[in-house]
Amino acid sequence: MAHKTWLAENYVSSAQAPKVHGYTLHGNRYLNVSNRCNLYCHFCPRMDNEWNVQGYELNLRGEPSADELVAAAGNLEEFREIVFCGLGEPTIRLETIVAVGKILRERGARVRLNTNGLGNQYHGRDITPDLVGAVDVMSISLNAQDAATYEKHCLPRKPDSYPALLAFVERAKQQGFEISLTAVAGLEGVDMAACEKIARDMGVGFRGRTLDDVG
Repeated sequence: MAHKTWLAENYVSSAQAPKVHGYTLHGNRYLNVSNRCNLYCHFCPRMDNEWNVQGYELNLRGEPSADELVAAAGNLEEFREIVFCGLGEPTIRLETIVAVGKILRERGARVRLNTNGLGNQYHGRDITPDLVGAVDVMSISLNAQDAATYEKHCLPRKPDSYPALLAFVERAKQQGFEISLTAVAGLEGVDMAACEKIARDMGVGFRGRTLDDVG
């Protein structure tokens, strides 16, 4: 399947893109942390240079600072959750999301991390203790019921990414985070029932997503 290569270390943002550090959807406030990622998921809209999510252009002109992200969170009382998200992987900017998350939680926010679950693999250590006190909830992209299907659709940069993802879920669960795994219905070969069973067997939640419905 044809796909565009996305090199995290060679990220160059568009000077013409509007600066959207925070956006509101579904009663939550989403923080656009980074456009960098360690996966090349062919179903991700940015692989087609599409950065618009529900009317928000998420192509960053530069990664926002911790202060900018705190400001972008807005009035915390207006939102159910503040979510580290965007078209990129937030845990690549671990120190920033930890600092911001702790500030927001101290101010009474419920903080969710949307992640591909490869933070430990990326950083070469267990990062889940760092996230204690900064994050309440994790939504982790499982995306497939086995390594072969995962690699077909997510095109990880490193070997053994699927086992690393499952190990991350276990470590995060041990730290006491509320966790929900997700998978995208409509991807060839993805067995949604099997994905949900993995989540249930691991003692965490599961949520199905719809292909091409981002946000």
